[in-house]
Amino acid sequence: MDALKGLAWLLLAQSLGEVLARLAGLGLPGPVLGLLLLLPALHFEAVRAPVAAAADTLLSHLSLLFVPVGVGVMTHLALVSQYGVRMLVVIVASTAIGLLVTALVLRALLKAPA
Repeated sequence: MDALKGLAWLLLAQSLGEVLARLAGLGLPGPVLGLLLLLPALHFEAVRAPVAAAADTLLSHLSLLFVPVGVGVMTHLALVSQYGVRMLVVIVASTAIGLLVTALVLRALLKAPA
């Protein structure tokens, strides 16, 4: 039952983020704004425990979330064969850039005085 409450909290945060993004015209997507709204709410046990239960449930079934991606790749195999090398280069480059930025931010935060 806690997992359902946690899922409700997650969906509520995402919905509020979507509403805020559309009304305010901010440059951030609704789900990102929803996560930013959820962050302070996680300081309360009434929110944190159900969200943790929902996260555990979703993580235990994470492999099922890759099925649609696999079906999409199989459906568009011609596009993958045509643009596969370009997509691979973009995926590798964006991953490397993300890791580099994360490492630089971590280094800066570790050097910063507390």
